[in-house]
Amino acid sequence: MYIAFSLTVVVAGLSMVAFAVRAYYRTSRPALFHLSVGFTCLVSASLATTISAFLLDFQGIRYLLSVNYLISTIGYLFIIFQLWKDD
Repeated sequence: MYIAFSLTVVVAGLSMVAFAVRAYYRTSRPALFHLSVGFTCLVSASLATTISAFLLDFQGIRYLLSVNYLISTIGYLFIIFQLWKDD
């Protein structure tokens, strides 16, 4: 079940990355580049956490979640920057 939900998040996130990259190529707006970087960080955090959890047999959960939150926060900051900059 955990893998299914993780894969769903990854597929949805990669779809958003693809939409943002396509929009960036069409418009050359830097804000869309920041948006695609933000979504890429979020997908990376989710995928890395899932893979690491299974490789480490779900040991060191605090460390895994801390790294996940760090990478996710960076992704959200890129998205926030895009929204703030686009005003």
